[in-house]
Amino acid sequence: MTALGFARRDKVIAITLLATAEVLALALWFSASAVVPSLKAEFPLSDGLAALYTSAVAIGFIAGTLVSAVLTLSDRIKPATLFSISALIAALANALILIVDPTSTSAIVLRMITGVCMAGIYPVGMKMASSWTKGDTGFLVGLLVGALTLGSALPHLFNVAGGIDWRFTLGAASVSAILAACLIRFAKTGPNLAPAAPFNPTAVLEAWRNKPLRLANLGYLGHMWELYAMWGWIGLFLAQSFSQSGLLDPVFWAGLATFAVIASGALGSLGGGIFADRMGRTTLTMGAMAISASCAAGVGFVFGGAPIAMMVICIIWGITVVADSAQFSSCVIELSDPRYVGSMLTIQTCAGFLLTLVTIHMLPIFAGLVGWQWAMAPLAIGPALGVVAMARLHVHPESKKLANGNR
Repeated sequence: MTALGFARRDKVIAITLLATAEVLALALWFSASAVVPSLKAEFPLSDGLAALYTSAVAIGFIAGTLVSAVLTLSDRIKPATLFSISALIAALANALILIVDPTSTSAIVLRMITGVCMAGIYPVGMKMASSWTKGDTGFLVGLLVGALTLGSALPHLFNVAGGIDWRFTLGAASVSAILAACLIRFAKTGPNLAPAAPFNPTAVLEAWRNKPLRLANLGYLGHMWELYAMWGWIGLFLAQSFSQSGLLDPVFWAGLATFAVIASGALGSLGGGIFADRMGRTTLTMGAMAISASCAAGVGFVFGGAPIAMMVICIIWGITVVADSAQFSSCVIELSDPRYVGSMLTIQTCAGFLLTLVTIHMLPIFAGLVGWQWAMAPLAIGPALGVVAMARLHVHPESKKLANGNR
């Protein structure tokens, strides 16, 4: 085998291991959120506390990414080591929920600890993927976001497989994260990994001072306004819709449908990555956000109607809501100083997840005012504004750095 053949083999093995580890580790993110319907049936769990099961992870993630970005941890610690340690701690925190009262503060604190650890998994995984890029940044990062999407959907499948037993779901997610911690130790980093960056806490400000980076980050914020609120509440939304439609065992079918909706985003991530590398990052992001915004605004019109009609719209939404996600990260990779790519990715995700706290908590409040039928409509605002930001980036001279000049 030639040197080129060995390099290609190493890349395929490394990316396969990395993607698999991401799927397994990120099952922790929605592990508790997926069992909220079961918890509400067994415990006096309010809508506000149910929202905290999702937002507490985001709060922890924000705290973790802030610390990581300021200390440039993801650029100074060996990526596989940081990933592995983070996955093990997160698995333990998630498992401890099994021995505490699900309605207690302790359960929420454990969810926050899980979120802190996610800061050592998701952005670090993207940095590891970027070390192998060679004209295929969009595809490789899309593969990682596809892994994130499958990992986020996995608890809903655990939920159905476990007969809606929330203990099985949490336990399975922790076991999968432990497997991820082991697998990532065998994933090599590629030749494009920049040397360790010097400690520079002001480096994070470049994410706003640099106009192309700022526009890419604003597009990402529009995307994040919608994504995690949709993922976090689509299960309950579908359960309410299926219940009104008269479908037998609506909770079971909603769990299965939620897995399908979220998991379909993996196809969007992969397809979006391939399209963006060939046709342009800004083009892909604008198209995906326009479609997902339309789905958010229109899904209420089929609420309580035929489950097939609801599923068609939600599958399209599931594909497009995340099809653009990897491309915002790819923009940051291609527009940033290579020494601080890890920190730029970390600060981008930090800002995005800070915004998700608004919509995750806004949705049940809005649903209480207008009903679940129209609760998803405000999510269309974010991607609509994101289209504007990416249109401005498209005409900026620096956008020629994107996707080998494909903008």
